[in-house]
Formats: sequence, structure tokens, C-alpha cells
Amino acid sequence: PDNIEKRTTRAALPNGMKYALLPKKTRGESVNVTMTFPFGTLQSLQGKSTIADFTGAMLSKGTTKRTLAELKDEQDRLKARVMVSGGAEGAFVNIETDRAHLAEAIRLAGEMLRMPSFPQDEFDKYKKQYLTGIDEQKTDPNALAANTFARISSPEYPAGDPRRVLTFEEEAAAVQAVTLDQAKDFYKKFYGASDATCAVVGDFDKAEIEKALRETFGDWKSPAKYERIAEDYKPVPLRNESILTPDKSNAVYMAGYGFPMRNDDPEYPALVVGGQIIGGGFLNSRLATRIRQKDGLSYTVNGSFSASPRDKDGSFSAFMIYNPENLAKLETAFREEIERASREGFTAEELEAAKGGWLKSRRVGRANDAGLARTLNSYLAYGRDLNWDAQLEKQVEALTLSQLNAT
Repeated sequence: PDNIEKRTTRAALPNGMKYALLPKKTRGESVNVTMTFPFGTLQSLQGKSTIADFTGAMLSKGTTKRTLAELKDEQDRLKARVMVSGGAEGAFVNIETDRAHLAEAIRLAGEMLRMPSFPQDEFDKYKKQYLTGIDEQKTDPNALAANTFARISSPEYPAGDPRRVLTFEEEAAAVQAVTLDQAKDFYKKFYGASDATCAVVGDFDKAEIEKALRETFGDWKSPAKYERIAEDYKPVPLRNESILTPDKSNAVYMAGYGFPMRNDDPEYPALVVGGQIIGGGFLNSRLATRIRQKDGLSYTVNGSFSASPRDKDGSFSAFMIYNPENLAKLETAFREEIERASREGFTAEELEAAKGGWLKSRRVGRANDAGLARTLNSYLAYGRDLNWDAQLEKQVEALTLSQLNAT
């Protein structure tokens, strides 16, 4: 973290867009860029989630200068992957290219964001694909479990609220109803860069890239107010739902619960380590050792704690793929392992192994330029820098067995 901080420059464009630049030598002169363009408020986004999805999808389908095919050709010429997308909370850009083509790739992303042409044929094609995708999900145990779990573990938000998790039927009805004019109108009312963030990590010339960012986005102002939608944890009733998919050989089990916590709360380091011991390792976590290795009940087992960086919203969740005949044994084993952890706590050996594994994964993560760009970009919005990571890692290193077990 210290080295990264020493080499990173942070500044803002005239319109308010913040950026972080980290130039470094890389293999093949590669470079990664991440950008976020947040927009809207809880009020202004009511009933517009699906329209926002369509608007975001259209950004990569053609501009007033280039067709979809020409955009693909231009990316090939630039040896670049320029991914532009959007949804109800903002638009997102990821660029992978090399030093020689970075400035042009940024300008191409700007063209896609600022000059979308909204071709009717591509809109119709996307709608058809979207509906086909929903149909396929209706019989997929993975998709069914994820959708049901997301719905029962989040509060019952009213219809139209952008935080509401839709059923597949509700989603299909919303998709059917979207028109191209609604997508164009949404774009006009919401898109701009006043609250945007950008991070660039890799081999590039700083002055050249600052100029490219300024020329591409510096005068693009947001047409409407942006206010982040808070998602603090709200208690939900205990529920246990089963969905029958009799024609499928594998079943999916998801479980979890929420609690109010941010990732800068004092208990967070202990929960990260506890989560690692319970469910973090593919083969050697407590859940995997018991359910996969010892009892042979599941092919895939993982569990993890997480907490939001900005809202009081924490959770523990577990995911398993298994043979449907094993459900009763699987549930018993899962419950017993969770209860054993809270009753007996962990061992000193488990604590040291989990700390070592977690700290190593953090170092590996920072060596990945795309991941580092994502971190620097999101930290611009959170008001954090890499010193926060250094602090968290010190807390994990100093964690004692009694602190872990008490938490």
C-alpha cells in the first residue's frame, strides 16, 4: 500500500470528475482503466430500473460516428477491449489496452458514452436476447436459487423502487414494456460526468492521459442531481424456501443472514478471518472439510462474511451444489458446523493459517492491475486511499484468538 500511495496522483477535471493515476512498468506495456459515472436519486429513479438497463446496453451498440461493426473494428485496431455498460445506479467503463493506444481508447469510450446512436434494430435484438435469458433462468437451479435468496433476504421494497429485486415474471413484464424512446429520454435526463471517477493503472504517459481525460470528459456535466441510494441493513423475517426442478440432476443450496455492519467497524477484521476459516478455502475451510471431504455431500462449498464500505449492511452467506437426495444430511452438517464455530470457537492454528492466507491473497490482489484500478476508482467515491488497506491488514495481523472467538 505504501508504494502504491507514493506513486499515485489524484486530481479532478473542471466538471468535478475525480481521477487517480498510477503509472508503472508492465509486461507488454499493458494498462487498465476503470471508470464509474453515477447518477440519479431514489426519487428520480423510481420505476426506471429496467429502462436504465436498456439505456446502458445501448451504449456499446453504435455511436453517431460508428456502427456496432465499426466500433469492433476500431477496438481491434487499437488492440483494446473497451467495455461500456450501465444500469440504474450509473454507467461503467473498463479498458484494457497498451501504452501506445491508451489515449485513443479513452476517446473511443468517450464517444460511446457521449454519442450513442440508439439503433432500433439493436434495441429489438437486445430485448429478444434479454427475454430469452429470463426464460432460460426460470429452469436453472443456480439462477432460481440466487433470485429467490436475493428477494427473501432483502427488505420488501415497493414496486418501482430501484432496490427491489424482481421475480423473473416481473422482470419479463418490465422488459416487454420498455421502448427505445424511454431509453433515449433516460439517457438525456441522467447521463453526465460531474460525479464520475476514473483510475488508470499500468504503463502510460501521465501528461498525455490527463490531457485525454480532460478533452474527453472535462466539459461533460450531469443534467440532474446525484444522490447515492443508501442500503442499510433492515431485518427480514426468517424464511426457508424450496423450489422443485425435477428434471435437473444437481441442486443448489443458498443460506445466509444479515446484520448492521460497515467494513470499518471494529469487529470487521475478526469477521473477515472467521469467514475465511468457516467458508473461505475451496478445500480446507470448515464447511468444505466437513461437507465436501468428510461427508461427501456437496461438489462445491463456500461461505463468506461481507460488509459494505458505506452502509451499515453486513451478511454471512453460503453456497453449495449437491445431489438432491442429500438435502437433509447437508442441512444438518451445515447447521452443526455454524453452531460448533459459535459454541467452541476456533483454534490458534486455524487463526494463523487464515491470517496468512488472507494477507497473501491481498498482496496477490494488489499485483493485479485491473483489480487495483477497480480499488483506486471505488476509493475515490468512498473518500479512501490505500492507507486504509494497510490499516486493515495491521488489524488482521494483530488479531488474537480471544478477540476472534468473542466476535
